[in-house]
Amino acid sequence: MIAKTYTYAIQGIDAVLVEVEVDIATGLPAYATVGLPDSAVRESRDRIKAALQNSGYAFPMDRITVNLAPASIKKEGSGFDLPIAIGILTAIGMVPQDQAATHVLAGELALDGRIKEISGCLPMAVQAPKDHFASFILPAENAPEATVIPGLRAYPLAHLSEVVELLRGESVPPPWTPIVPPDPPGASLYTQDFSEVKGQEHAKRALEVAAAGGHNVLLVGPPGSGKTMLAQRVPAILPPLTFDESIETSKIFSVAGRLRERAIMHQRPFRAPHHSISDAGLVGGGHSPRPGEVSLAHNGVLFLDELPEFRRNIIDLLRQPMEAGSVTIARAGITLTYPARFMLIAAMNPCPCGYYGSPGQRCRCSSYQVQRYRSRVSGPILDRIDLHVEVPAVGLDDLKTRCAGESSEQLRRRVTAARLLQEQRLQPFGFHANADMPQKLIERCCGLDPEGQRLLQEATERLGFSARAYHRILKVSRTIADLEGCTSITPDHLLEAIQYRSLDRSLF
Repeated sequence: MIAKTYTYAIQGIDAVLVEVEVDIATGLPAYATVGLPDSAVRESRDRIKAALQNSGYAFPMDRITVNLAPASIKKEGSGFDLPIAIGILTAIGMVPQDQAATHVLAGELALDGRIKEISGCLPMAVQAPKDHFASFILPAENAPEATVIPGLRAYPLAHLSEVVELLRGESVPPPWTPIVPPDPPGASLYTQDFSEVKGQEHAKRALEVAAAGGHNVLLVGPPGSGKTMLAQRVPAILPPLTFDESIETSKIFSVAGRLRERAIMHQRPFRAPHHSISDAGLVGGGHSPRPGEVSLAHNGVLFLDELPEFRRNIIDLLRQPMEAGSVTIARAGITLTYPARFMLIAAMNPCPCGYYGSPGQRCRCSSYQVQRYRSRVSGPILDRIDLHVEVPAVGLDDLKTRCAGESSEQLRRRVTAARLLQEQRLQPFGFHANADMPQKLIERCCGLDPEGQRLLQEATERLGFSARAYHRILKVSRTIADLEGCTSITPDHLLEAIQYRSLDRSLF
């Protein structure tokens, strides 16, 4: 008899429906799994056999063939244990076929029949209603991931026997109902606030502009000037995640096995990898490809502290995601694409000792050491960073003041208002923030009057801006105008945007 059950394979951050066919024929005992399984799927035979026997069910001593279709997609992970085990029980008549085929099943089996947690349940739950499945049987630990999808009945179960009883109709637990997503959290949800930062008004303004338009930022300053402190507070001033953004971000964390007990991501991610990170750790990949830090920072902030300490080839790997908003990983027989639209905040010292040009501190570096240190950051990467911001050491008067600056909530309201203007302007073209605008839209949305054109041309000729820097100045100018609610870009907006590029040539 041939039995069928259904589950999902994960491709990137999406789930692909897999039909699990189990055929049991008379003959010498044998067990074969076909359909491009990896080693974890092939090893499921011993786990399934022990789980069935220790749960009180017979394991057939016949010729068992398990086919995972479509065979063109590689099947990875231990989540196929449960659908294969139910397929075997269906084939020997222990479970009704019409019941086994109406549910999506996923879960790893322990030797005693317990159903263990797996990665990637959220993409499966998102896809199941699209494939006309109304119920999803999954591990109890993964229950929160299936409770945010409307129209899906989730049955989080802890043991194989519970699944059999459910499919036989002997014990039907109430399904988990979808949780209504709460209102987007405000800046008060974040524990760190911009009002805690003393001084650095210029840097705060630059980060407000960057957050309003989704622009990349480079902070340059001596040790202890507050670069890390500023960067850590940027997520609190970004607009709230929309429901679609929350689902997309949560899918990445689910595939990476980092969603934990959360049902869905409500905060924009903040990722700060160490400079010793590997290629695969930053952009994704590995023997079994997984999302890297650039994808885990999707819809949030990627903070690279001490930027020149990263290997140069690691820094240059950021070119594709910074331009395309995604990462494509090619392996033998498979090509995966992970989303990676993040706001990059990089921080660095002006020299190896950190005190070049700093008043009150003597720099101990030679000109050769300074030049070698700065050359670790390539020109193409600098061109892709919209704002270069000097963060000087904080003066004693600023440290002693008790006057709190603007709070994250105040900044967030202005940033959200500016993003709303951009959404209205760019949504018909499929974009959401000024930083995403291609050249065609820049020409359409960032028009300058004659005085502005003269000003930008003069600055470009004197400072030697590249074509990419020229267009990024226009996009930053558009963001500054949006923060002020202006429909057109004025020379003042343009001058502010130009001074954020002054480090292009004067420092580097």
